[in-house]
Amino acid sequence: MNIYSYNVNGIRAALNKGLFEWLKEENPDFICFQEIKATPDQFDVNIFKALNYQLFWNPAERKGYSGVAVLTKIPPKTFYFGMNNTTFDIEGRIIVTEFDSFTHVCVYVPSGSMGDERQEFKMNFLYVFYNFIQDLLQKNSKLVVSGDFNICHKPIDINNPKKHENVSGFLPEEREWMDKFVELGFIDSFRKFNQQPEQYTWWSYRQRAREKNLGWRIDYHFVSKELNPVLIDAKIFPSVYHSDHCPVAIKLSV
Repeated sequence: MNIYSYNVNGIRAALNKGLFEWLKEENPDFICFQEIKATPDQFDVNIFKALNYQLFWNPAERKGYSGVAVLTKIPPKTFYFGMNNTTFDIEGRIIVTEFDSFTHVCVYVPSGSMGDERQEFKMNFLYVFYNFIQDLLQKNSKLVVSGDFNICHKPIDINNPKKHENVSGFLPEEREWMDKFVELGFIDSFRKFNQQPEQYTWWSYRQRAREKNLGWRIDYHFVSKELNPVLIDAKIFPSVYHSDHCPVAIKLSV
């Protein structure tokens, strides 16, 4: 099963840049999108159904903001949206889909780059999300958590780490949170296969950052250790340009 994750930074804009054609060619079994910034009535979702995808859409209440979606060719047993926490759920940040062999969580962690108030919101989200995942693991130890975490975990995951020590996305308390998250029993799937530096998933639109590869690795597939034997590949696609992020993918032999 090929599982992809992609922050599209506005699905309508990404479709105008060739997202549908790429999706048709790449043909993932499952893909989750973050930052869709749209509701299903704002564009033709039937284009995805034509590729035999079942759609799950969790937009934010606020128009043109946040939101996540899942497209899957393998129907889940059950699905639900959010963490049963209105403060965060109105921003459309979680979709859970349960399959026979594992449970999948699509997450879009808030950015804290807009100031102290949003940084506090982000840290509060992370606290609630940690407990949410901890509870899920007790129900099903075979868990995949995919999405935009808006955190670079380690210095290898960011360009010029010294310069960014006090920047949201690489703050000590965010990285410490991710240490604790991984200690719940997760594998950073990409690092299982690739320990090279300068492997990024997001680049600022400013100062030709992508051209210079001045990026951040903030998009992940975290796989619980019980799924490690069936985790057979993980990739980043930096040459795919529909967004300021690029897609990330894993392959599970399930």
